[in-house]
Amino acid sequence: MQPVPTSVSVSPSKIPVARPAVDADYPASADDASCRARESLRPLDPLPAPGRMPAGSSMAEIVARGRIVVGVDQNTQYFAARNHHEKDRIEGFDIDMAEAVGLALFGEPGHVAYRVITQAQRIPLLQNGEVDLVVDTMTITCDRKRQVSFSGNYYDDGQRVLVPWDSPVAGIGDLRGKRVCTVRGTTSIATLRDKGTLPYAVDNWTDCLVALQRAEVDAVSTTGALLAGLRAQDGDTKIVGPRFTDEPHGMAVRLDRADFVRFLNGTLTRMLADGTWERLARTWLSPAFDGEPQKPETAYVG
Repeated sequence: MQPVPTSVSVSPSKIPVARPAVDADYPASADDASCRARESLRPLDPLPAPGRMPAGSSMAEIVARGRIVVGVDQNTQYFAARNHHEKDRIEGFDIDMAEAVGLALFGEPGHVAYRVITQAQRIPLLQNGEVDLVVDTMTITCDRKRQVSFSGNYYDDGQRVLVPWDSPVAGIGDLRGKRVCTVRGTTSIATLRDKGTLPYAVDNWTDCLVALQRAEVDAVSTTGALLAGLRAQDGDTKIVGPRFTDEPHGMAVRLDRADFVRFLNGTLTRMLADGTWERLARTWLSPAFDGEPQKPETAYVG
Protein backbone atom coordinates (compact mmCIF):
# COMPACT_ATOMS: atom_id res chain seq x y z
CA MET A 1 0.00 0.00 0.00
CA GLN A 2 1.46 3.34 -1.00
CA PRO A 3 1.06 6.78 0.61
CA VAL A 4 -1.86 8.62 -0.93
CA PRO A 5 -1.11 12.17 -2.16
CA THR A 6 -3.66 14.72 -1.02
CA SER A 7 -5.76 15.94 -3.92
CA VAL A 8 -9.13 16.67 -2.35
CA SER A 9 -9.09 18.14 1.13
CA VAL A 10 -12.18 18.05 3.34
CA SER A 11 -12.27 20.23 6.41
CA PRO A 12 -13.01 18.25 9.58
CA SER A 13 -15.48 20.97 10.58
CA LYS A 14 -17.46 20.73 7.34
CA ILE A 15 -20.99 19.45 7.91
CA PRO A 16 -22.36 17.73 4.78
CA VAL A 17 -25.87 18.70 3.76
CA ALA A 18 -28.13 16.45 1.73
CA ARG A 19 -30.35 18.43 -0.64
CA PRO A 20 -33.06 17.46 -3.12
CA ALA A 21 -31.46 16.30 -6.36
CA VAL A 22 -31.51 18.62 -9.37
CA ASP A 23 -31.10 17.83 -13.06
CA ALA A 24 -27.31 18.29 -12.93
CA ASP A 25 -27.02 15.48 -10.36
CA TYR A 26 -28.23 12.80 -12.77
CA PRO A 27 -26.29 10.83 -15.40
CA ALA A 28 -26.56 12.23 -18.91
CA SER A 29 -29.06 9.77 -20.34
CA ALA A 30 -30.63 6.36 -20.00
CA ASP A 31 -29.09 3.24 -21.50
CA ASP A 32 -30.04 1.94 -24.92
CA ALA A 33 -32.10 -1.19 -24.27
CA SER A 34 -30.14 -3.07 -26.95
CA CYS A 35 -26.80 -2.37 -25.29
CA ARG A 36 -24.71 -5.13 -23.68
CA ALA A 37 -23.00 -3.47 -20.75
CA ARG A 38 -21.09 -6.63 -19.76
CA GLU A 39 -19.17 -6.84 -23.03
CA SER A 40 -15.54 -5.72 -23.08
CA LEU A 41 -12.58 -6.13 -25.42
CA ARG A 42 -10.83 -9.47 -25.59
CA PRO A 43 -7.91 -9.73 -23.11
CA LEU A 44 -4.34 -9.21 -24.28
CA ASP A 45 -2.77 -12.68 -24.44
CA PRO A 46 0.00 -13.19 -23.65
CA LEU A 47 0.52 -10.26 -21.33
CA PRO A 48 3.82 -8.44 -21.90
CA ALA A 49 6.43 -8.77 -19.17
CA PRO A 50 6.34 -5.96 -16.58
CA GLY A 51 8.40 -2.99 -17.72
CA ARG A 52 8.47 -4.26 -21.32
CA MET A 53 5.28 -2.89 -22.82
CA PRO A 54 4.71 -2.80 -26.61
CA ALA A 55 6.33 0.23 -28.22
CA GLY A 56 3.89 3.06 -28.79
CA SER A 57 1.24 1.58 -26.51
CA SER A 58 -0.66 3.39 -23.77
CA MET A 59 1.05 1.09 -21.28
CA ALA A 60 4.53 1.99 -22.60
CA GLU A 61 3.70 5.67 -22.13
CA ILE A 62 2.73 5.04 -18.50
CA VAL A 63 5.82 2.91 -17.79
CA ALA A 64 8.11 5.54 -19.33
CA ARG A 65 6.60 8.14 -16.98
CA GLY A 66 7.38 5.91 -14.00
CA ARG A 67 3.93 5.93 -12.41
CA ILE A 68 0.28 5.33 -13.11
CA VAL A 69 -2.19 7.89 -11.75
CA VAL A 70 -5.32 6.20 -10.42
CA GLY A 71 -8.52 7.94 -9.34
CA VAL A 72 -10.03 6.40 -6.19
CA ASP A 73 -12.45 7.18 -3.38
CA GLN A 74 -11.56 7.52 0.28
CA ASN A 75 -15.01 7.06 1.83
CA THR A 76 -16.09 3.57 0.75
CA GLN A 77 -15.53 0.98 3.46
CA TYR A 78 -14.15 -2.32 2.07
CA PHE A 79 -13.25 -0.67 -1.26
CA ALA A 80 -11.23 2.48 -0.59
CA ALA A 81 -11.18 4.01 2.88
CA ARG A 82 -8.55 5.76 4.96
CA ASN A 83 -6.75 3.54 7.46
CA HIS A 84 -7.83 4.44 11.00
CA HIS A 85 -4.24 4.40 12.28
CA GLU A 86 -2.38 5.77 9.26
CA LYS A 87 -4.42 8.59 7.78
CA ASP A 88 -2.16 9.02 4.74
CA ARG A 89 -3.03 5.51 3.53
CA ILE A 90 -6.15 4.25 1.78
CA GLU A 91 -6.97 0.56 1.72
CA GLY A 92 -9.58 -1.77 0.30
CA PHE A 93 -10.53 -3.95 -2.65
CA ASP A 94 -10.30 -1.15 -5.23
CA ILE A 95 -6.87 -0.15 -3.93
CA ASP A 96 -5.56 -3.70 -4.19
CA MET A 97 -6.98 -3.97 -7.72
CA ALA A 98 -5.10 -0.79 -8.65
CA GLU A 99 -1.92 -2.19 -7.07
CA ALA A 100 -2.31 -5.36 -9.15
CA VAL A 101 -2.42 -3.25 -12.31
CA GLY A 102 0.67 -1.37 -11.13
CA LEU A 103 2.54 -4.64 -10.57
CA ALA A 104 1.53 -5.91 -14.02
CA LEU A 105 2.92 -2.72 -15.56
CA PHE A 106 6.08 -2.21 -13.52
CA GLY A 107 6.85 -5.52 -11.82
CA GLU A 108 7.31 -3.92 -8.40
CA PRO A 109 5.25 -1.83 -5.96
CA GLY A 110 5.64 1.90 -5.50
CA HIS A 111 4.53 3.12 -8.93
CA VAL A 112 0.85 3.87 -8.24
CA ALA A 113 -0.01 7.51 -7.50
CA TYR A 114 -3.50 7.87 -6.06
CA ARG A 115 -5.78 10.81 -6.77
CA VAL A 116 -8.72 11.08 -4.38
CA ILE A 117 -11.84 12.02 -6.35
CA THR A 118 -15.59 12.20 -5.97
CA GLN A 119 -17.93 9.96 -7.92
CA ALA A 120 -18.98 12.85 -10.15
CA GLN A 121 -15.32 13.55 -11.08
CA ARG A 122 -14.59 10.08 -12.42
CA ILE A 123 -15.40 10.64 -16.09
CA PRO A 124 -14.23 14.28 -16.43
CA LEU A 125 -10.80 13.53 -14.92
CA LEU A 126 -10.31 10.59 -17.28
CA GLN A 127 -11.37 12.64 -20.27
CA ASN A 128 -8.99 15.52 -19.53
CA GLY A 129 -6.07 13.19 -18.81
CA GLU A 130 -5.60 14.02 -15.13
CA VAL A 131 -5.84 10.32 -14.24
CA ASP A 132 -4.88 7.24 -16.26
CA LEU A 133 -7.29 4.86 -14.58
CA VAL A 134 -10.35 5.00 -12.32
CA VAL A 135 -10.95 2.13 -9.89
CA ASP A 136 -13.88 3.47 -7.90
CA THR A 137 -16.92 1.17 -7.60
CA MET A 138 -18.00 2.35 -11.05
CA THR A 139 -21.01 0.61 -12.57
CA ILE A 140 -20.61 -0.20 -16.27
CA THR A 141 -23.43 1.36 -18.27
CA CYS A 142 -23.86 1.94 -21.98
CA ASP A 143 -24.16 5.68 -21.51
CA ARG A 144 -20.83 5.72 -19.70
CA LYS A 145 -19.29 3.49 -22.38
CA ARG A 146 -19.89 6.31 -24.83
CA GLN A 147 -17.69 8.54 -22.66
CA VAL A 148 -14.97 6.23 -21.30
CA SER A 149 -13.78 2.65 -21.89
CA PHE A 150 -14.24 -0.11 -19.33
CA SER A 151 -12.39 -3.24 -18.40
CA GLY A 152 -14.39 -6.39 -17.93
CA ASN A 153 -16.57 -6.77 -14.87
CA TYR A 154 -14.40 -7.08 -11.75
CA TYR A 155 -17.23 -7.48 -9.24
CA ASP A 156 -21.01 -7.86 -9.36
CA ASP A 157 -23.53 -6.10 -7.17
CA GLY A 158 -27.00 -4.55 -7.14
CA GLN A 159 -28.82 -1.65 -5.51
CA ARG A 160 -30.47 -2.07 -2.09
CA VAL A 161 -31.68 0.14 0.78
CA LEU A 162 -30.20 1.16 4.15
CA VAL A 163 -32.53 2.50 6.88
CA PRO A 164 -32.44 3.13 10.65
CA TRP A 165 -32.74 -0.01 12.74
CA ASP A 166 -36.27 0.84 13.89
CA SER A 167 -37.57 1.82 10.43
CA PRO A 168 -40.68 -0.03 9.15
CA VAL A 169 -39.35 0.15 5.56
CA ALA A 170 -38.90 -3.34 4.11
CA GLY A 171 -37.58 -2.42 0.67
CA ILE A 172 -37.57 0.09 -2.16
CA GLY A 173 -41.34 -0.29 -2.66
CA ASP A 174 -41.98 1.35 0.72
CA LEU A 175 -40.03 4.50 -0.19
CA ARG A 176 -42.26 6.11 -2.83
CA GLY A 177 -42.47 9.80 -2.01
CA LYS A 178 -39.79 9.41 0.69
CA ARG A 179 -36.40 11.13 0.91
CA VAL A 180 -33.62 8.76 -0.17
CA CYS A 181 -29.95 9.78 -0.19
CA THR A 182 -27.40 8.80 -2.79
CA VAL A 183 -24.36 10.33 -4.50
CA ARG A 184 -24.74 12.69 -7.43
CA GLY A 185 -23.71 11.47 -10.86
CA THR A 186 -24.29 7.78 -10.05
CA THR A 187 -26.62 5.23 -11.59
CA SER A 188 -28.32 4.92 -8.19
CA ILE A 189 -29.78 8.41 -8.33
CA ALA A 190 -31.55 7.84 -11.66
CA THR A 191 -32.95 4.53 -10.43
CA LEU A 192 -34.34 6.20 -7.31
CA ARG A 193 -36.11 8.80 -9.43
CA ASP A 194 -37.60 6.06 -11.60
CA LYS A 195 -38.78 4.20 -8.47
CA GLY A 196 -40.80 7.23 -7.33
CA THR A 197 -38.66 8.26 -4.37
CA LEU A 198 -37.42 11.79 -3.66
CA PRO A 199 -33.67 11.52 -4.35
CA TYR A 200 -31.36 13.62 -2.18
CA ALA A 201 -27.81 14.23 -3.44
CA VAL A 202 -24.41 14.45 -1.71
CA ASP A 203 -20.77 14.19 -2.78
CA ASN A 204 -19.68 11.16 -0.72
CA TRP A 205 -21.32 8.04 0.67
CA THR A 206 -20.37 8.90 4.24
CA ASP A 207 -22.31 12.16 3.79
CA CYS A 208 -25.40 10.03 3.18
CA LEU A 209 -24.80 8.22 6.46
CA VAL A 210 -24.59 11.53 8.29
CA ALA A 211 -27.81 12.69 6.61
CA LEU A 212 -29.55 9.48 7.74
CA GLN A 213 -28.28 9.89 11.29
CA ARG A 214 -29.58 13.46 11.36
CA ALA A 215 -32.97 12.36 9.96
CA GLU A 216 -32.55 14.58 6.90
CA VAL A 217 -33.45 11.54 4.79
CA ASP A 218 -35.50 8.39 5.32
CA ALA A 219 -33.06 5.97 3.70
CA VAL A 220 -29.81 5.59 1.76
CA SER A 221 -29.64 3.57 -1.45
CA THR A 222 -26.74 2.30 -3.52
CA THR A 223 -25.16 -1.09 -4.18
CA GLY A 224 -25.32 -3.61 -1.36
CA ALA A 225 -21.57 -3.77 -0.70
CA LEU A 226 -21.32 0.00 -0.28
CA LEU A 227 -24.31 -0.03 2.05
CA ALA A 228 -22.63 -2.78 4.08
CA GLY A 229 -19.68 -0.44 4.54
CA LEU A 230 -22.00 2.24 5.91
CA ARG A 231 -23.75 -0.29 8.13
CA ALA A 232 -20.36 -1.28 9.56
CA GLN A 233 -19.88 2.34 10.64
CA ASP A 234 -23.29 2.59 12.32
CA GLY A 235 -24.74 -0.47 14.01
CA ASP A 236 -28.11 1.28 14.39
CA THR A 237 -28.82 0.80 10.70
CA LYS A 238 -29.94 -2.19 8.63
CA ILE A 239 -30.03 -3.20 4.97
CA VAL A 240 -33.49 -4.24 3.78
CA GLY A 241 -35.06 -5.80 0.71
CA PRO A 242 -33.53 -7.71 -2.21
CA ARG A 243 -31.41 -6.22 -4.97
CA PHE A 244 -33.47 -4.30 -7.49
CA THR A 245 -30.75 -3.62 -10.08
CA ASP A 246 -28.03 -5.68 -11.76
CA GLU A 247 -24.72 -3.81 -11.77
CA PRO A 248 -21.41 -5.05 -13.17
CA HIS A 249 -18.44 -2.86 -12.17
CA GLY A 250 -15.39 -2.01 -14.25
CA MET A 251 -12.10 -0.18 -14.18
CA ALA A 252 -12.32 2.84 -16.48
CA VAL A 253 -9.81 4.46 -18.84
CA ARG A 254 -9.93 7.13 -21.52
CA LEU A 255 -12.10 6.28 -24.51
CA ASP A 256 -9.18 6.11 -26.98
CA ARG A 257 -7.16 3.56 -24.97
CA ALA A 258 -8.42 0.24 -26.31
CA ASP A 259 -4.95 -1.31 -25.89
CA PHE A 260 -5.01 -0.46 -22.19
CA VAL A 261 -8.48 -2.05 -21.85
CA ARG A 262 -7.10 -5.27 -23.35
CA PHE A 263 -4.15 -5.11 -20.93
CA LEU A 264 -6.50 -4.62 -17.96
CA ASN A 265 -8.62 -7.54 -19.12
CA GLY A 266 -5.55 -9.73 -19.46
CA THR A 267 -4.52 -8.79 -15.92
CA LEU A 268 -8.03 -9.43 -14.58
CA THR A 269 -8.28 -12.79 -16.37
CA ARG A 270 -4.98 -13.86 -14.84
CA MET A 271 -6.10 -12.76 -11.37
CA LEU A 272 -9.30 -14.79 -11.72
CA ALA A 273 -7.37 -17.84 -12.91
CA ASP A 274 -4.52 -17.87 -10.37
CA GLY A 275 -6.61 -17.21 -7.23
CA THR A 276 -5.55 -13.59 -6.69
CA TRP A 277 -9.06 -12.24 -7.21
CA GLU A 278 -10.54 -14.75 -4.76
CA ARG A 279 -7.91 -13.89 -2.14
CA LEU A 280 -8.61 -10.17 -2.42
CA ALA A 281 -12.37 -10.76 -2.45
CA ARG A 282 -12.19 -12.88 0.70
CA THR A 283 -10.07 -10.24 2.40
CA TRP A 284 -12.27 -7.26 1.60
CA LEU A 285 -15.65 -8.28 0.23
CA SER A 286 -16.76 -11.23 2.35
CA PRO A 287 -18.09 -8.91 5.11
CA ALA A 288 -19.79 -6.74 2.49
CA PHE A 289 -21.55 -9.66 0.81
CA ASP A 290 -22.28 -11.61 4.02
CA GLY A 291 -20.43 -14.61 2.63
CA GLU A 292 -18.35 -15.73 -0.33
CA PRO A 293 -18.37 -13.18 -3.20
CA GLN A 294 -19.15 -14.71 -6.56
CA LYS A 295 -16.65 -14.48 -9.40
CA PRO A 296 -17.70 -11.80 -11.90
CA GLU A 297 -18.60 -12.66 -15.49
CA THR A 298 -17.71 -10.77 -18.67
CA ALA A 299 -18.38 -11.43 -22.36
CA TYR A 300 -15.22 -10.63 -24.29
CA VAL A 301 -15.54 -9.51 -27.91
CA GLY A 302 -13.43 -8.04 -30.67
